[in-house]
Amino acid sequence: MLQSSEITNDEVEIIYDLVYSVQNEKELLADLYIPKNSQSPVPVIIWLHGGGWRFGDRKLGPDFSTYFASRGFAMVSIEYRLSEDAIFPAPIHDVKTAVRWVKTIAETYSLDSNRIGAWGSSAGGHLAALATTSGSDEFIDENPEYPDISSEVQAVAIGYGPVDFLQMDEQNEKNGIIEEDLESAQIPTDKKATDPDSFESLFIGAPILSCPDRVKAANPITYIKPGMSLPPFLIMHGLSDTAVPAKQSEMLYKAIAAEGNDVSLYLIKGLGHGFLNRTNLDDDGPKLANCHISKDGVETSNEERAHFIFWTIEQFFVRTLKKF
Repeated sequence: MLQSSEITNDEVEIIYDLVYSVQNEKELLADLYIPKNSQSPVPVIIWLHGGGWRFGDRKLGPDFSTYFASRGFAMVSIEYRLSEDAIFPAPIHDVKTAVRWVKTIAETYSLDSNRIGAWGSSAGGHLAALATTSGSDEFIDENPEYPDISSEVQAVAIGYGPVDFLQMDEQNEKNGIIEEDLESAQIPTDKKATDPDSFESLFIGAPILSCPDRVKAANPITYIKPGMSLPPFLIMHGLSDTAVPAKQSEMLYKAIAAEGNDVSLYLIKGLGHGFLNRTNLDDDGPKLANCHISKDGVETSNEERAHFIFWTIEQFFVRTLKKF
């Protein structure tokens, strides 16, 4: 198991460049952030970066030592195959492989293989949702690695992920803002999801209007069936997002809640796309959000109030992964 370096500070040990999979002689890497002085085994959160399935790597995201390794969670940031190298379903194969791999290394690094969360933004949010809603029996590679291990997780947090590609253009509102982060700077402002060279079309491997069945298979919302049991979901979306419409997150929230599952939706005012990449996001105070919380299929909260974004995500994982 390759590891290029280790960094240790008073609170977190970081192990870079762990190989979790090899695809066509290409090593797929993960960085592991392990909290010190925590009661072990510790719960794990797997981060899936954004970038339209086209760019980005496991370094694209907030400071994982701060969020949330120093707070008692092991953080695992993975890379996955991008659409320039391999189209759908390759990236979802990689994500499910990564979950299984984390469970294989749990004993070595004092991780709790029964308390794993997925956290993704944008394309990574899409993959986190798809890996969960599709269950462990879908998207199994022909020769899967760690085949006898489940890819199920116990909690999912998603930021501004697309869930139904063919509805995005109709829902899109261009009067938004562009966040100052590395991801948003690379997102074209004049593209439609239905364009032949859109991120969605490049991810699918064809213009999405030309292959509706393939697109349906890539939509996380497709797999939510009557009576389906899902782990708790936290969904966040900026109301000024010009890349992925906030209505995509509203659709996912309603679909999950309709089947009696626990899910929360925060529609955040004044934020665009890519805000989870900003480590200093909460430094200027809490953000106003329309908050919807559904428990056992019943909406228990529907109100506007101010939230610190990363604190809200941390508390979600505390409730779902720590309080067993």
